[in-house]
This record gives sequence, structure tokens and C-alpha cells, in this order.
Amino acid sequence: MIAFKPRGARASAFLGTALALCLTSQAMAKDLRFWTTEEQPERLARQEQMAADFEEATGLSVEVIPVTESELGTRATAAYAAGDLPDVIYHTLQYALPWAEAGLLDGDAATEVVEELGMDTFAPGALEMAAFDGGIASVPVDGWTQMIVYRKDLFEEAGLEPPTTYAAVTAAVEALHNPPEMYGFVAATKVDDNFMSQVLEHVFLANGVSPVGADGFQPLDPAKTKEVLEFYKTIAEASPPGDLFWKQSREVYFAGDAAMIIWSPFILDELAGLRDSAPPTLNDDPTSPELASKTGIVTNFAGPSNPDGAAWSEMNLFGITVDADIDNAIEFVKYSMTDGYMNTLAIAPEGKFPIRRGTADNPTEYSDAWAALPVGVDRKAPLGELYSEDMISEIVGGLDVAQRWGVADGQLGLASKMVNTQTINRYVREYIDGEISADDAIAAMNEELAKVE
Repeated sequence: MIAFKPRGARASAFLGTALALCLTSQAMAKDLRFWTTEEQPERLARQEQMAADFEEATGLSVEVIPVTESELGTRATAAYAAGDLPDVIYHTLQYALPWAEAGLLDGDAATEVVEELGMDTFAPGALEMAAFDGGIASVPVDGWTQMIVYRKDLFEEAGLEPPTTYAAVTAAVEALHNPPEMYGFVAATKVDDNFMSQVLEHVFLANGVSPVGADGFQPLDPAKTKEVLEFYKTIAEASPPGDLFWKQSREVYFAGDAAMIIWSPFILDELAGLRDSAPPTLNDDPTSPELASKTGIVTNFAGPSNPDGAAWSEMNLFGITVDADIDNAIEFVKYSMTDGYMNTLAIAPEGKFPIRRGTADNPTEYSDAWAALPVGVDRKAPLGELYSEDMISEIVGGLDVAQRWGVADGQLGLASKMVNTQTINRYVREYIDGEISADDAIAAMNEELAKVE
């Protein structure tokens, strides 16, 4: 858990007397502007409903403005230059620290929100990833953690431990790999696909390996990285042939022909037969929840050199900008994390885990309510009805230890550039294909990554 430094009075507080503040809020309230990248009609409608509920409760109106995710960075930069940023921006983790460092965000305001709501009510891993200048850059809202999805029934029949470590995965591969009837794993091997980048970062993090440190590029530790490479070769050799990415891994698992895959939680509704475009084919009924009932998940995963392990995650946050009507923006974000929280999470519950679990009086209030939200496309059902309480706890608990390369060191931007070069993907693939040795792969990755600025 991060320790916030004591905060003084916010420099951005309203000017004037208490009476003026009262009159402003009651009679001359400024409308708030809220940018969101959740621009699909159904998702937008939920956010507009939350804004309407907030207006009814406070008298403050909120204009919900959809922004295409790919355009968010350039639009925010332009608006900052013009002194015309919205009051609040719903954004992904990649923008939090860069925007805070560039002066777009009011970290004091975000920190005040978290402190008033209660730091202990937020997932500690999420707060760690948002940490900035003794507080936080933006308020963590929701997120998801990458998962090892596995055939719990087959593991139990074979007396295998859940795949929480390299060793447990390797043992399961040895016991269950029997192609073509059953592949031990479906590893990501398509070099130019972002799915391979995400999976590899998770596997590297699990063993405590990162290409960045506090000063920027940090050479990959040879011994730890060799363990990563050897493990990845094991799961790749237990996979079907070819260039594999998310599509094949889902299809092979849905057919009942894979013991383990790595996927995002957006698979959870499909796994239960709620989406006709991606049905399980384990049996003759594409709407059957049978495969879901036979499935377990692991979020926190550990290598031999990092027994505490790690969970790879994506996260969304509410950023209060420096151009905001600060006090009213704070009230809107607080409302969005309390009375309006379920409207935010209901946008896509299978991929929006509650970062704020509950309140001081009821620590599981929001996680319990989230588990009751319906998921699915062609059919709907709550996650709590589809999966066991233990599995729901594992899904949500991943955010307690969530990590990404570079976040803790303030080097997320550099780490993202390294990932985007696909250097690691390329040399890992050459190693698992037997084209180069582990030592040569590590040397080549270090040489190439050192050039990234």
C-alpha cells in the first residue's frame, strides 16, 4: 500500500467567501464536461444516466462527451494548449503519469477524492499504479487482470495443483498434453499481434523481470530471463502449430481441446454460452454453461525467481484536469465512485472489475453488487450465477497485486514504446523455434531495447 504524504490546502480551491461558494453552487453552478472513451450507444447511455442522476442529486449538470480512444491523446494535448480541457476525463492507465507530469491533471484533487472515500476501500495494486508525487495522478475506477484460464475438472481428476506457478503449469502440461485430443496449452506465438506482447509481459512480470528501471532502460536479468524463455518454450511446444493469437486460443479451448490458455476476462460471458458469435463447442449446445462450470482461473502467477508473482492488468481512471471546476469535479468523481458506481461498472462487468470494493462500513458492497450485474450479449446472466464465489474473489483480487512494466518506476511510457517495437516477441519466437540460444536471445533483446528512447 502506498503512503500518501500529508496534503495541504489545494491551490485550486474556489476563491471568495463561504457565502459566495454557496450561492455559486445553488444558483450559478457551472456545467461540468466529461470526456469518455466508452462511446458505444449502450455504454454512453449508462454514463448519461449517471450524469442525470448526479444532476438530480446535486443540481449540477454534466455534459457527457464521447471521444474516440485513438484520438484521446491528441485531443487532450490540443485542449490543454488552448486552456480548454474538460473537467473530468475517463482514460486508460497509459495516460495517467504522462498527463500528470505534463501538467494536464490535478493530482491533488484526485488524491483528495481517494482520501475522502477511504484509501483502504481501493485495491492497493491499482493505487500503486496510479501513484504520483506522494499521491495519485488520477482516481482508479475499474480494471481487468489477465488470466490463466484452465480446465479445473481435468486438473482435479489428475490431482494437479492450480496453475499459479511456472512449476504448476509445467506439471499440468506434462500430465495433460495429449495432442490432437488435448493440448497442454495454447501459447501466443504470432509475433506481430499485440496479444503476444500482453501475454509475454505477464509471463516476464511473473518472474520479476522488467526491461525498465528508475533510470530508464534496465538490461534483462540473464538468469531470470532464461527461466522465462525456458518456461515459454515449454508452453509453446505444448500448443498447436502455427502463428497463434487470441482467436485460436479461444477456439481450441472452447472446443474442449486445451487444458490452459491465457486470456482477458472478456472471455467470461462467451465461455458461459451468452454470445452467439463466439459459442463454446465443447458439446452440441452452443448456449450451454457446461464449459464455464468446468473452468477455473488464475490471475496472480509466479515464476521461480519471484515467489510473490504478479498480475498483468489494464485500468481505467477518472482524471480531474487543471482546467476543471475543481470542487464540483471532485463531487462528480466521488458520486461516480459511490451512488453512480454500478452504472460505470455495468457498461461491461466482465471487463470492468471494481477497483473500489466497498465502504468502511461495508467493505464488499461494490464487489458484491458487481457480481450481480448481468453480462452477455445474446443472453444475460450475472457473473455470480455463472461462477463460484471463490472464482469471483480471484477475479477481483487480481487488482490487489496488479502490475505493468514501468509503472512503479515512472517509466510506463518507455516500457510501452519497447513493447510496441515487438522486439521481445521476435526474439522469444526465434528462441522457441530453435533458431537462437537463450543467451543469444537475451543479448539481442538487451541490445535492441537499449536503443528505444
